[in-house]
Amino acid sequence: MGFISEFRDFAVKGNVMDMAVGVIIGGAFGKIVASVVADVIMPPIGLLTGGVNFTDIKISLKDAVIDQSGKILAQPVTINIGNFLQTMVDFTIVAFAIFLLIKALNALKRRVVAETPAPPAEPPRQEVLLSEIRDLLKQK
Repeated sequence: MGFISEFRDFAVKGNVMDMAVGVIIGGAFGKIVASVVADVIMPPIGLLTGGVNFTDIKISLKDAVIDQSGKILAQPVTINIGNFLQTMVDFTIVAFAIFLLIKALNALKRRVVAETPAPPAEPPRQEVLLSEIRDLLKQK
């Protein structure tokens, strides 16, 4: 089997396609969560903390270099703690949402398993043999 056909077989397997769909949906879900955090959750928290915008929290290691005309010659070097906090909140919300989703799916699976009736028990061996003898006698 050639390299190309092996790759084709690998790429069209169900697991690879499911994973690709999961990555795409995950990316879209991540954007939604980032918007919820940045646009809905963080503004009230910033208001409670005195109007602080978390993405503006930075530790400056080196100031920007500016010439006399106001042109920036070198950008400042900063540690962006606010972006880190924003990312941590995003992660926490995504992890919690996935936890709730998995918990709901597991509860649904348990309910489906509980509702599925057990198959009837197999009759004892003696009854099976007697049924076979009866059927043979009927044929004669």
